[in-house]
Amino acid sequence: MKKEKYLKGLIYIVVVVLLNVAGATLFFRADLTKNKVYSLSDASIEAVMNLSEPLTINVFFSEDLPAPHNTTEKYLADLLEEYAINANRYFNFRFYPIGGDIDTNTASKRNAELANSYGIRPVSIQMVESDEVKVKTAYMGLVVIHGDLIERLPAITTTEGLEYKLTMAMMKLGNKISTLLSLDGKIEADLYLSRSMTAVAPLMGLKDIQDLPGRVETAVSKVSRRSYDRLSFNRFDPQTAEEKKVLSDRYGVLQLGWPDLSGGKVKAGSGIIGMVMRYDEKSVNIPILEVNRIPLFGTQYKLMTDQELEDAIGGAVESLIDINEKVGYLTSNGTAPRFDRNPANPMAPGTNALNNFSATLSRSYAVSDVDLRGSSIPEDINSLIIAGAKESFTDYDLFQIDQALMAGKHVAVFVDAFKEMKNPNPQMAFMQPSIYTPVRTGLDKLLAHYGVRVQSAYIMDENCYKQNLPRRMGGGQQNVYFAPIIENDTINHDVPFMNNIKGLVTLKAAPVTVDEKIVTGQNLTAATLFSTSKRSWLKERNIALNPMFLKPPADDASFASHPVAAMVEGSFTSYFTGKPIPEKPAPEQAEDAEKPENKAAAISQKGAVLTKGKPARLIVVGSLDMLTNSLFDEQGESANATFVMNLMDGLNGREGIAVMRSKKQRFNPIDKVPDSIKTPVKAFNIVGLPMLVALFGMAVYLKRQSRRKTIRAMFQ
Repeated sequence: MKKEKYLKGLIYIVVVVLLNVAGATLFFRADLTKNKVYSLSDASIEAVMNLSEPLTINVFFSEDLPAPHNTTEKYLADLLEEYAINANRYFNFRFYPIGGDIDTNTASKRNAELANSYGIRPVSIQMVESDEVKVKTAYMGLVVIHGDLIERLPAITTTEGLEYKLTMAMMKLGNKISTLLSLDGKIEADLYLSRSMTAVAPLMGLKDIQDLPGRVETAVSKVSRRSYDRLSFNRFDPQTAEEKKVLSDRYGVLQLGWPDLSGGKVKAGSGIIGMVMRYDEKSVNIPILEVNRIPLFGTQYKLMTDQELEDAIGGAVESLIDINEKVGYLTSNGTAPRFDRNPANPMAPGTNALNNFSATLSRSYAVSDVDLRGSSIPEDINSLIIAGAKESFTDYDLFQIDQALMAGKHVAVFVDAFKEMKNPNPQMAFMQPSIYTPVRTGLDKLLAHYGVRVQSAYIMDENCYKQNLPRRMGGGQQNVYFAPIIENDTINHDVPFMNNIKGLVTLKAAPVTVDEKIVTGQNLTAATLFSTSKRSWLKERNIALNPMFLKPPADDASFASHPVAAMVEGSFTSYFTGKPIPEKPAPEQAEDAEKPENKAAAISQKGAVLTKGKPARLIVVGSLDMLTNSLFDEQGESANATFVMNLMDGLNGREGIAVMRSKKQRFNPIDKVPDSIKTPVKAFNIVGLPMLVALFGMAVYLKRQSRRKTIRAMFQ
């Protein structure tokens, strides 16, 4: 009997050991989250499966990090393991741990030096120790090395969007390699440094300016070695006033001037200092001298460090060679400028500016300005953005857009339905509010031909953003009816790039409807992307967007859900089929200028119109404010920003990237249920669950009593 017990215990131990060994060697994991948050996206798998050159990821993390940073390192390790499982033989990664005491630990010191050589610097994090909040410096970064190129993630302080950042870094390096190898000629790195700067530099605190040419040449050489020897360094010494003026006007190179200094030892003069990167017809100015005007301390000058020089040169290379897909942004016809400044504070853009959107877009795409008045739509762009056009489109402008769509270029239109005329006197703005007039550009007839109509009205919604009122106004919340909140159930999740979008906020949105008859007649497919709630109504005239004066209509028949964004795709039929080709308007000339006779004007043109297009997409959004800083955050991580960037990815055939970006959304609202269901659920949670527990306990008690009676009867 004793032997059997020992044998059984030994068998149990062996089984447990074998199970642990199997668990450690056989990898298996099931991701039960709805959006597969902890699994690689198809875009990530494709990126590592198709590597054609070795790609290495070196991770530098300090040891014994406090929560939540310790879980970040664990998540990163698991993520890299999954990359490795799905990758081909060219993918590998390695962790370089850095201990707390770098000075005494040789391995940690070596790893820290390696991290610094890659440009990974320690970051400051907060930690609680002995009931005190302390600040600790820690390494939390990685570098992606592909071929001779390097991409850095210097501060990984959160797991949010980590897969997206890693995959985009890999894809960026792959695109950069192919682009660099296909360059026709070299990228010119020109240093402009006047000889006259040597005399005045010590008075500016720039004692080592004589070493600047050597430092710049070294930085260019390092970047060139990592860029397949595609950079060439040139040094220029501008002397004449004409040379300096040309450089200052053409490239924006810094020009300095000074009077007699140091009792006449330094004669009055001027000098040029700056760097310009050039390729083809494009150029990027690198301000290697930083000028800061500080109150009380005066003007201070600072040259770029070696690392800053390398980073700036590397960034300029990327800007010059356009490693990302090209997107066109219409700058004519009164569209909203991509970058704008607040006149009251030039250092901070206003809430109506598109700076955040433009900066985020530029990180994923190469954005080209398109001016229909001065040139045609470039052939090398994949899509065109028309944001808030306010001025009329000529027939020739519409012809260019139409033919771009026929050529398979996708178009995204963000509509601003009304033009606001503000009261010039801010003190009278409350008594005499802004005047809103409908925008008539002529673009609507082109959109209507494709089956999309934009109504001149603003959508109001009871399900809207709530504004917190200050105490002096009574406190509480005030409904901002012209800022509808889009719920999950009114978002079309059948469209791939909309799949993980759970909620949005719009502002001053116009209804965008699809004409099914026109869409069907052209054999196109259409989809509404999202709509407002059923408690919405339209404001078409006498518009005043003061929340205090807005009230819902008394008639329930006025309420209805209204679509805000729509997509039409397929092979479009040209708006100009059977029509003469519009002539390009002649450039404006002075009245007294002699106008040459245009003998070619009488020549008619036929057969130059693409009447049936290649497959393309047209997306129309009824709110320009979806792009403004008021709804598009600086980091580009909000639900609105995710929607806009997913939309751009959808236009450019990158649905996989869109799904990867949005699968870990911060905004995950609970599904709304009607009050008829809420009350029974509450009652069940309050009363039903305790009753079930009591009944279960009673059943267990009765079963035990029955068992006792049975045992008692057996022995009696």
